[in-house]
Amino acid sequence: MKLDCHLFQRKGFFHRKAHSLLPMLTLFLLGQTQLAFSAAKLLLFAGAASKPAAEEVIEAFRQKTGITVEATFGGSGFVLSQMKLAQRGDLYFPGSSDFMEMAKREGLVFPQSERIVVYLVPAINVQKGNPKGIRTLRDLTREGLRLAIAHPEMVCVGTYAVEIIEKNLSSQEKDRLRKNLVNYTESCEKTANAVSLKAVDAVLGWRVFHYWDPDRIETILLKPEEIPRIGYLPIAISKFARDKVTAQRFIDFLLSAEGKAPFRKYHYLMELEEARRFTRPDAPVGGEYKLPNIWKATSSRGERK
Repeated sequence: MKLDCHLFQRKGFFHRKAHSLLPMLTLFLLGQTQLAFSAAKLLLFAGAASKPAAEEVIEAFRQKTGITVEATFGGSGFVLSQMKLAQRGDLYFPGSSDFMEMAKREGLVFPQSERIVVYLVPAINVQKGNPKGIRTLRDLTREGLRLAIAHPEMVCVGTYAVEIIEKNLSSQEKDRLRKNLVNYTESCEKTANAVSLKAVDAVLGWRVFHYWDPDRIETILLKPEEIPRIGYLPIAISKFARDKVTAQRFIDFLLSAEGKAPFRKYHYLMELEEARRFTRPDAPVGGEYKLPNIWKATSSRGERK
């Protein structure tokens, strides 16, 4: 009988002991959960066409979720090559559909995860005040102008620039324009900076460049019929993603009202209907442009001295 009582007392002791340890165990588990939450990290390879807005989205996402997004910005083709060679990265966010189509064709992203974030239209960007009096696409063929376009094989806006030149100018006009080209820039950011820093008189860039640096960049709109297609910023999960659930969580945030707010701030075109105000009603959306060989050979030489 004494033994039974002793066992009962022992059971009561352990019960009280476990009960007293429960709060400590709960705190430990919560701490481990928060540690794992704060340690969550994504690697994003992005075309610089989204950079000013994307940087703000990344910070807002970190503040809201505790998840860090490490972003590598550059020409869409350059960062795609980096992702492919490193065989790492959770998300691919190029500056146009051209490079997303390339990524899908090479099996580097999950096609079903692709989403359109915002839209873009090409334009002429000049120094504030337009000191050279550039008003039209054909003005870029005038002798003595210093022009730049982005590297057409590796940068989204460079691909669009070549397409615009090829589809709108005569052979003689194209020759004159090429003589004015003094640089092939390596990203959208560097293309805009070429105007901001007065390294060139004009670039064929994106309409939004003006809103990146309104004190130093002015935009000259192309005629609607001169714009061959509407561009957009797509995003997709990389096939190298370590955590597809967290990667999808970032995409969902990017597409939310909160995630799109920075893009609205920089005057990206939020809906297709907005983009169509600058183009023909039947202008194609997205797609992929096949670069003529002459531009591949020319742009590979880089800056002209």
